[in-house]
Amino acid sequence: MNIALRIIFIFSTCLTIFSCRNNSSQKDGQLLFWCSNNNQEIILCDTLTAEWNRNNTSVPVHIQPIPEGQSSEEVILAAVVGKTTPDIYANMWQGNVEMYAHAGVLIPLDTLKGFLNFIKERCDSNVIKEITSSDGHIYQVPWKVNPIMTIYNKNLFIENGIQSPPKTYSAYLQAAQTFKDNNRNSVPAKRFGYTEVKPIWYQMRFNFYPLYLAASGGAHLIQDNEAVFNNKYAVGVFRFLQTLYRDDFFSKESEGASSDVFVSQAIATKWTGPWEIQHLNSIPNLGFKYGYCDEIVPDDHKGPVYTYADPKNIVIFNTCKEPQKAWEFIKTIIDKEGDMLLLQVTGQFPRRKNLLTDNYFSSFLKDNPALLPFVKQLSYLKGDDNSESIVEVLDIISQEYEACVVYGKKTPEKAIADAEAAVNVLLKNEN
Repeated sequence: MNIALRIIFIFSTCLTIFSCRNNSSQKDGQLLFWCSNNNQEIILCDTLTAEWNRNNTSVPVHIQPIPEGQSSEEVILAAVVGKTTPDIYANMWQGNVEMYAHAGVLIPLDTLKGFLNFIKERCDSNVIKEITSSDGHIYQVPWKVNPIMTIYNKNLFIENGIQSPPKTYSAYLQAAQTFKDNNRNSVPAKRFGYTEVKPIWYQMRFNFYPLYLAASGGAHLIQDNEAVFNNKYAVGVFRFLQTLYRDDFFSKESEGASSDVFVSQAIATKWTGPWEIQHLNSIPNLGFKYGYCDEIVPDDHKGPVYTYADPKNIVIFNTCKEPQKAWEFIKTIIDKEGDMLLLQVTGQFPRRKNLLTDNYFSSFLKDNPALLPFVKQLSYLKGDDNSESIVEVLDIISQEYEACVVYGKKTPEKAIADAEAAVNVLLKNEN
């Protein structure tokens, strides 16, 4: 689905966003900076913006949390359509960048003075390759990641005789069976884990996709405008997840937004990111200890365990009249001081190489050992494939996920093959 067709689905959102730039307190000569409306990120970006404005009175920055909407992705798309985009946006999902790059609404950052040298110093070559568009330009600044890992309840593991967090499919299934046998009569019911069952494209980034990356060593879903996921890794992930539902280790009921089954100890494990740390630590009298470990992998897996980065990046829209100055401001967000503030305020991780060995961050990491599993994971992350159809690709996979994994209506082989065929039709039609 191209950018024009997507507009149809969010027309009502567009009507509320078209005038947002004019309604802001932005003045001529200022850069308009949209950040996430997450409270911690507002604090972070307020601090960074205030510091910039103290030292750069000639081109000040006006900060504004992204306007409310059904999702930030829809708000940004509406702003693009209405030509009300900010100069700078710092929370762009990496999967959307290629669509906007092809639409010509983003500044190619590699044309700005000093950009390439700065990025090559901060990020490793794999990250730079990942963010490079199909046209050879770079339209996004790698900013922050939230690696998806397995969190587990240490108390429940001990109570059920599970000695250590399982690392392979068979070990996980064995632990799940033990947990089920020990909790058959529990009220309310307890299960070994939970992941969202609704067939929604973005949920694939927190169950199927991290497991696929872990199994395959970080393989692509899409490459050269063709589906490349019909392989033993994707089939194995579907089979593993299908078993979890078939044997009642996971619930088929969708948890409500107000429910937290991990906090209530109704489940022993789940796949989540580092944001869970601040959430759990904020709960008084939590009642259990927890830990993080790698994603689950096939029994014959060798080599490092990759996972999904859940990357959010920074872009400059082509409505910006001072792109070079915008880049100078962005540098203060992603230099060492900005990255340290990101860690301290939000608990999220900069997409920076050598974080674990850089002396600048060593004291902070020593004082926050709960973050170390994620820091060690930073070298083995994968973001989103550069395809302007990645949302539709994930949506197709999610439909097969529901049919095969949750309800067992298809074999894993059939479901993955059907997903591959549908994705290739999609990509061919949109080429």
